[in-house]
Amino acid sequence: MSQPCDLIDFRQAMRMLAGGVSVITVGTGEDRTGLTATSVTSLSASPPRLMTCINKSASAWPILSEYRSFGINLLSAEQTDLANRFAGRGGEKGLQRYEGAEWYTAVSGAPLLVDALAAIDCTVEEIIERHSHAIVIGRIEAVKVTQDDTPLIYWSGDYRTITHGFNIER
Repeated sequence: MSQPCDLIDFRQAMRMLAGGVSVITVGTGEDRTGLTATSVTSLSASPPRLMTCINKSASAWPILSEYRSFGINLLSAEQTDLANRFAGRGGEKGLQRYEGAEWYTAVSGAPLLVDALAAIDCTVEEIIERHSHAIVIGRIEAVKVTQDDTPLIYWSGDYRTITHGFNIER
């Protein structure tokens, strides 16, 4: 019979999994909000689908549930401040998280970041609720890719970048 997983050990193990940093944007007008996420991944190329996991206690969750569309904005190394703002590290909420960056409205109505490494417009295809989170499967409506090649990643509890030659830097 196996022992229950220790939560501290589990969190420490997950910090060893490097992930690209994205800002998930939801809502329109005064309802705009969003969050910073590392749990974005491709699900299928044919048809084009991605998935992300969102904590159901996040302020963006009820807005995503209502509007059924969202943006995935893959961040560059120069966008650490934006990642912090959407993570609420300075206490920013809702529309405050959008300040200091340029946005446009996507096909689905979701806000997308003008200078994201890639901005992906999605509509909700399916939501699977499990435990504290929801697995959101997004149908891709449009994609915009920039030429920047310096992604922002999250590893070992901190934001980092990958330089040419694949060196990881703080």
